[in-house]
Amino acid sequence: MITASPDDMQGALRNLADAKEGLAEGEAMEGFHVEGPHISPEDGPRGAHPRRWVRRPDAHEFHRMQDAARGHIRLVTLAPEWPEAPRYIETLAEEGIVVAIGHTNASPIQIAEAVQAGATLSTHLGNGAQPVLPRQANYLWAQLAEDRLAAGFIVDGIHLPGSFLKVAIRAKGLERSLLVTDAAMPAGCAPGRYKLGGQEVELTPDQRVVLAGQTRLAGSALRMDRGIELLMRLAGLSLAQAVGMATLNPARVARLEGRQAGLVPGERADLVEFRFHAAAERIEILKTYLSGRLVYSG
Repeated sequence: MITASPDDMQGALRNLADAKEGLAEGEAMEGFHVEGPHISPEDGPRGAHPRRWVRRPDAHEFHRMQDAARGHIRLVTLAPEWPEAPRYIETLAEEGIVVAIGHTNASPIQIAEAVQAGATLSTHLGNGAQPVLPRQANYLWAQLAEDRLAAGFIVDGIHLPGSFLKVAIRAKGLERSLLVTDAAMPAGCAPGRYKLGGQEVELTPDQRVVLAGQTRLAGSALRMDRGIELLMRLAGLSLAQAVGMATLNPARVARLEGRQAGLVPGERADLVEFRFHAAAERIEILKTYLSGRLVYSG
């Protein structure tokens, strides 16, 4: 869920809760990620979020959103430079919510204060930023250097160059690095124009999701299997390392029960069977199981 008006955000969360609880495969949605609206209003860090709806952190508003979501919000991303941010982070962390830093223009001191308050993750680190930053003291270096923060990376070959990806994963360590798709509305669709959070976006033939008529990225069209392939090619990871960044690491960071030990008795049987073509570093999905039920056969 991205930045929008309070009514629209609560309405969307109600729809998501209906889907999670009503669809046959709704349990595949382990929880909801509210990205905004308490982010930086500045161009660059704000990304494609609409400026008009960016606002200060407000615990009362979060609780209204959580009520609309029927308790399914698990992850919240905010910019920690707001004066209200440390107390807001403490409140959410006390309630078991994973709090992430993202779309931020924070100083290193403000990032340290957010971590002290309970933030544990960086949302799509390396994106949602100004094109030019101070050479040494900036919010990217501060988050990379903070060992208490895990970090998600969009590995679609568009959002991040391989050089940054390699260095960032080395800085975080494999155990604190997560593969995220940041997949937006047009993912899996034909190139063309679509709606995303009330804004018009375009999926280009080369699989970029941009604000319509602009070049500003507004999410990605990445599939997770393609992300694993690109991790191996761009960052030089092994298949096992790349799969870990897509599975065990996110489960641990999100504190998902029944997902953190891999394939062991007693864990929930959410499984993907695939064939790995080593020479091409390509994955072919064969079957997908949700809680032990076959839900896809390719």
